[in-house]
Amino acid sequence: MKNNIAVLFFLFVSSLLRGQSLESYIQEAEANNPEVQAFEVRYDISKEKVEEADALPNMELSAGLFVSEPETRTGAQKARFSVKQMLPWFGTITARENYTSSLADADFLDIAITKRKLRLAVSQSYYKLYTIKQKQEILEENIQLLKTYEILALTSLEVGKASTVDVLRLQIRQNELQEQREVLTHAFLSERSAFNHLLNRDEGLEIEMSDSLFIDDDFEHEAMELGLHPELEKYDRLYESVTKSEILNQMDANPSLGFGLDYIPVAERAGMNFSDNGKDILMPMVSLSIPVFNSKFRSLSAQNELRKEEINAQKANRRNRLETILADAVNNREAEKIKYNTQLKNMQRAKDAEEILIKNYETGTIDFNDVLDIQELQLRFQMNGVEALEKYFMQMAIINYLTNN
Repeated sequence: MKNNIAVLFFLFVSSLLRGQSLESYIQEAEANNPEVQAFEVRYDISKEKVEEADALPNMELSAGLFVSEPETRTGAQKARFSVKQMLPWFGTITARENYTSSLADADFLDIAITKRKLRLAVSQSYYKLYTIKQKQEILEENIQLLKTYEILALTSLEVGKASTVDVLRLQIRQNELQEQREVLTHAFLSERSAFNHLLNRDEGLEIEMSDSLFIDDDFEHEAMELGLHPELEKYDRLYESVTKSEILNQMDANPSLGFGLDYIPVAERAGMNFSDNGKDILMPMVSLSIPVFNSKFRSLSAQNELRKEEINAQKANRRNRLETILADAVNNREAEKIKYNTQLKNMQRAKDAEEILIKNYETGTIDFNDVLDIQELQLRFQMNGVEALEKYFMQMAIINYLTNN
C-alpha cells in the first residue's frame, strides 16, 4: 500500500504515461466545439465584409419621355436617357477596407480567446475526472484493507482476544466506504458527460486517463507574466479599428465626385434640309456632392476620441484583473503544494502507526478501536492529498491560460 500511495500522489501533468493525452483532448475540443466554430464563422463573415468595402455606390439610370416635345432648331426632343456614377473621394475606399479589416482582426482574436477558455475548461474537467478516479481507487484500497482487518478480528474473536462488536464496527466502516465509492461513481459519470460535451461528442464515451501526474520543478521557477494575452491584444485591435474609423470619417467628410451622360434623341424637322437636322444630343456631365453641414462628422470624431479613452481604460482594468488572477493562482498553487507535502508526511506517520498495530497483533495484542482510528486517519490524509492535487492542477490550468502565448 505504501508504494501505491507514492504512485498515487505524483503531481502535475508534465508527462502522461499512458492513455490519450490531455493535449490531444484539447485539440479535439478546438476542432469540434460549437462555440469555437461559431466564432470562426463570424470571422469568415468579417472577412467577407472587407470585400464588401470595395463596392461603389449604385449606378443611377433614368429615362423619360417628353409629354410636350420641346422644339429646337434641329428638331423636337423626344426623350431623355441618363446614366450617372458617384465616386467617393480619393482614398476613401482604401480607408473603408482598412477599417473593416481591423474589425476582422478583432473578431479573429475572439477565436483565440475562446480556444484558450476552452483549453482551461477541458483541463479543469480532466483534472476533476482524474481526481474522482484516484479517490475511487483509494476507497477500494481502504475497503480491501478493512477486509484484511476483519479477518484478523475474526481470528482474534475465535481465541477470545476480540469481540463481535469489533467485527461489526469494521463491517460498518466498509459499508460507509462502499457508499462513498458509489457516490463518486455517479459524480464521475456526470463529469464525464460535461467533459464530452466540451468535445462535442457523445456523453457516454469513455475517457482515457493518465496513470500519474507529477510536478515540473523547472517550470515552477519560471517567471509568471501575462505576456501578449489575446484578451489584452483585442483591446489593441479595437483601438486600431477606432483609429481607422476616424480616418474613414475624415474621408467621408470630403466631397464625392459624379460622372454621367445624358442622351436625348431628336426628331427630324419635316420639309427642311440642313446638316444638323434631327441630330441627337449627347451631353457628358460632372457633379460634385459637398457635405456643407458637417456637424455629423465632427460628432463622430469626438465619439472616436472618447471611444479610444474608453478602450484604454478597459484594457488597463482588464490587465489589472488578469494580473491579480495570475498572482492568486501562483500563490494558491504553492499553498496546495504545501498542503500536499503535509499530507504525505501525515500518511507516513499513519503508516508507521499501522505497522506498530500489526506487530502488536503478532505478539497477541491488538486494539481494533485503534485500527479504525488509524484507518480513518489514513483515508483522510489520502483524500486531502488528492484534493490538494486537484486544486493544484486547477491553479496550473489558470496559470497556463494567462501565461501561454
